[in-house]
Amino acid sequence: MNCHFQKNLLALIVVAYLVAISKVVDADSKAYAPETIENVIIVSAEEAIDLILGDPDMPIIDSRKKTEFLKGHIEGAVSILNTEMTERDLEVVVPHKDATILFYCNGARCLRSTDAIRKAKSWGYTNLIWFRGGWKEWTEKRLPIVTD
Repeated sequence: MNCHFQKNLLALIVVAYLVAISKVVDADSKAYAPETIENVIIVSAEEAIDLILGDPDMPIIDSRKKTEFLKGHIEGAVSILNTEMTERDLEVVVPHKDATILFYCNGARCLRSTDAIRKAKSWGYTNLIWFRGGWKEWTEKRLPIVTD
């Protein structure tokens, strides 16, 4: 190998290593969702299933990105990205402000459902359920999913 080629190869290896390390650091430094949200009930995957089975018409809001939703979601969930959710979007799915609504996103390291719940509360919705463990907990427990 010539010296120029070896230097370029070494440079590529160093860059790849730095990128890999930065992703690990980013993952470790990512914020956790709060432990609680005032006046919001937090449920586990099993409790979410009980709620869904007990009220099959209960709105389920998936606050993740549409691409994530299409790869898999909880049956019956509606995709409304938190950053794009408007009061009108939520009213279309849930016209009654006292209806029970289940929110979820990617899990405890995802703030999307937290944000969506806070918006819903500010618009006067009162019966909010938060599946804090979200998609991560759901898939780790190998619960049924729907793909589109």
